[in-house]
Amino acid sequence: MTESNPTTDAVVQAPGVSPRHVLSKLPKYAAGKPPAVVEGLMAYKLSSNENPLPPLPAVLAAIAEQTAINRYPDPLSTKLRNALAAFLDVPAEDVVTGAGSLGALNQLLAAFAGQSDEGVADEVIYAWRSFEAYPISVGLAGAQSVQVPLNADGTHDLDAMAAAVTDRTRVILLCTPNNPTGPVLTTAAVEDFVRRVPANVILVIDEAYQEFVRDDSAVDGVSIYRKYPNVVVLRTFSKAHGLAGLRVGYSISNPEVTASLRVANPPFSVSNVAEQAAVVSLEHFEEVAQRVQSIVDEREKVVAGLKDLGWDFPDAQGNFVWLALGEQTQEFAQRAEAKALSVRAFGDEGVRVSIGEPEANARLLELCAEFRSPDSPS
Repeated sequence: MTESNPTTDAVVQAPGVSPRHVLSKLPKYAAGKPPAVVEGLMAYKLSSNENPLPPLPAVLAAIAEQTAINRYPDPLSTKLRNALAAFLDVPAEDVVTGAGSLGALNQLLAAFAGQSDEGVADEVIYAWRSFEAYPISVGLAGAQSVQVPLNADGTHDLDAMAAAVTDRTRVILLCTPNNPTGPVLTTAAVEDFVRRVPANVILVIDEAYQEFVRDDSAVDGVSIYRKYPNVVVLRTFSKAHGLAGLRVGYSISNPEVTASLRVANPPFSVSNVAEQAAVVSLEHFEEVAQRVQSIVDEREKVVAGLKDLGWDFPDAQGNFVWLALGEQTQEFAQRAEAKALSVRAFGDEGVRVSIGEPEANARLLELCAEFRSPDSPS
């Protein structure tokens, strides 16, 4: 009789492995899909709010020069923090780097929002709809999301957010410009809101798209952080600087906050390649700003074109526009796909379209004209 080989013949039933219960309650993050290939058409990805332009030549050269990939990076990103301190006129000690602004947010939630010793969940308040990673990050931290519906024009309802604060509230997230709808928060509105929030609640101003803003009344998170000790600002190199693939962002806050953030910061969260790329991009910020302006110019062309076509949509201050299409959302996304454009559809709420290359933006306007045409199929 031949003996069986347990490594090949037997099926060993492992004990059941179950993830944390919270995972079943969390939404799944849906990254922007690449465009479909359509014969005869150049395909364009307008689904992820990426910068359509590559990093600056000097940045690409700096990346190519990095050879010490076998070495761990500086865990404090000292060179980048010093560069940001000079660029923003803030103390380097007030800057904590992370893997994108989302990584910086996760540090903050890990440090300030979770559960009490008795197992009672802390609360994190944010507008909804807003950045779709918010409920995932809050849930994974062990805290409870308190979602406050946006106003009809896509802006934050700050009165309702202030009214939602309880003794369990630990963090409030303000996304400006709001992703995916586009409007900014004003300086006056945020100043008033800060004064209504208890001083022991962390107020986060998430400014991933700050460089694209052209509204003179828009809040500048850094100026608010200078005045209020409980304010934290999030920014990133992913959008304006075109470094999304390198994952480098940062928070700015007062020392009482940064001390805790550094404890919650995973070691080596920013690679040495990403750090050097970000430093060089800051050194050439005038060129970055010129590229950003070219995207803003394209945004304004899209905005003007949509208005000429009779579309109604929120103020666009990021590198994207929001079309509240309701039940027509999926149809629009499918018709965009047929034109080799990928857009970001949100259920039956609407479509977010990133500002891309000029040809992509022109094709988007053609689609919007056809979609609203009386002769267009429903």
